[in-house]
Amino acid sequence: MKKVITSTQNPYIKELLQLKDKSRVRKKTATFLIEGLREINLAIKGGYIIETLLFDASIFTEQLLAQIEGVATMEIIEISNEVYKKLALRDSTEGIMAIAKTKNLTLNELQLSTKNPLILVAEAPEKPGNIGALLRTADAAGIDAVLIANPKTDMYNPNIIRSSVGCVFTTTIATGTTDEIIAFLKQHQISIYGAALTASVEYQTIDYTQPSAIVVGTEATGLTNKWLENTTKNIIIPMRGAIDSMNVSVSAAIIIFEGVRQRQLKK
Repeated sequence: MKKVITSTQNPYIKELLQLKDKSRVRKKTATFLIEGLREINLAIKGGYIIETLLFDASIFTEQLLAQIEGVATMEIIEISNEVYKKLALRDSTEGIMAIAKTKNLTLNELQLSTKNPLILVAEAPEKPGNIGALLRTADAAGIDAVLIANPKTDMYNPNIIRSSVGCVFTTTIATGTTDEIIAFLKQHQISIYGAALTASVEYQTIDYTQPSAIVVGTEATGLTNKWLENTTKNIIIPMRGAIDSMNVSVSAAIIIFEGVRQRQLKK
């Protein structure tokens, strides 16, 4: 029998609010909240297990649940519009959300599908919006993996899911310390190209057709010395205007698509 929850004071809804807001709760329960039909379908495509669907019948009709693959195996809960607004992060959304199981995103679990990977590494990204934008770029370019060094939040932060428009589910991701990721790249003989201002060559002069990792740091401080001491080469995007830097996701996109361009030419 389908459950119906109409009160924002319902204990289960209070638990979901904790799940939405607190990383430690997501880690403890190994679950997270997904908002939006596209994001739910991308999570399913990415192999995530959906435990529960919650829908606001005033926005998302029960008949539309058929659009979700495997819906017959999921718990279905109808929630009131008041409850939905309490849980939702976005103003414009379809009235559907889900509870899903997290995946283990540690470096030990990373399986590269090729011996000649093109990888993006982001060191200590602070803003979920930037992480989301990096994941969208990675998805658009079809690169092999995104590695997050010293992450400041878990990858199931709802703002990362929102800003990545679900690409967090379809991109190969792993997290680890800077030391662990450097060791991993060296173990797999992957060249390390760090975006940095010092001792750098222009990014387009590098050959990215061999196993390559493009490493970007924070906009405020750039890459730490640990990375600068271990790069194969530092690279820079020449600036033609009055400023000397760009948003990290824009910089990463420019370099990544140069790598993709080179690899397409070599085919």
